Amino acid sequence: MASGTGADPSRVAAGVVTGIGFIGAGAIIREQRENIVVGITTAASIWTVAAIGMAAALGMYVLSAVAAALCLLILMAHPGFRG
Repeated sequence: MASGTGADPSRVAAGVVTGIGFIGAGAIIREQRENIVVGITTAASIWTVAAIGMAAALGMYVLSAVAAALCLLILMAHPGFRG
């Protein structure tokens, strides 16, 4: 990630965190008629994918693959899974 360009990887990560925060917040919706909140799992999944992507960009391929497989298993065990 930004190797050899003089860019600071922590600044790139800060930009990713900021952007993903806004996208995740947009995924969370409160339904008026039932007064429930939906989209929490989606928002958490977006954050997780961003973290896995940053780990892969830093060259941590094994960690990224293990994290992706673990997240997939966890999401498949979720009661709302429709796969």
